[in-house]
Amino acid sequence: MGNQQTTESVKTELDRLTSEFFGAVSFEPASSPPAYERIRSLFIKSGLLIKNVGATPEISTVQEFIEPRETMVRKGELTRFLEEELSEVTQIFGNIAHRFSAYSKSGTMNGRSFTARGMISTQFILTPTGWKMSAMAWDDEGPGLSLAIT
Repeated sequence: MGNQQTTESVKTELDRLTSEFFGAVSFEPASSPPAYERIRSLFIKSGLLIKNVGATPEISTVQEFIEPRETMVRKGELTRFLEEELSEVTQIFGNIAHRFSAYSKSGTMNGRSFTARGMISTQFILTPTGWKMSAMAWDDEGPGLSLAIT
């Protein structure tokens, strides 16, 4: 399967997976709740999501990533969230790929609006059932760390 796919068709599939992820975590108050469950189909079973914003990385399985977000939405703490890809560089080699994405996010948590931008590093692998995310790690802008794009 891997050798039969063109780089263009693989890139299209990786674009779709990335877009599906951002769509699954994003929601507006008037719309339906976020589709966190869709994240499961995007990742391999043992996939990892790593928030590396602070001094210690927060390393989560897909389930560990979804659960606290579902709880915040259910309790009415997180009432809006939008995450978008601003730009990306994708590299594909056979059955593996990597995407480095600049992103912006905004939302409302406990009645207070927030915004942030940063970079996400996503690894993809080709499985017998198609391309899947295997790991995602991100860091937000902060003092001394900013995106080169505006």
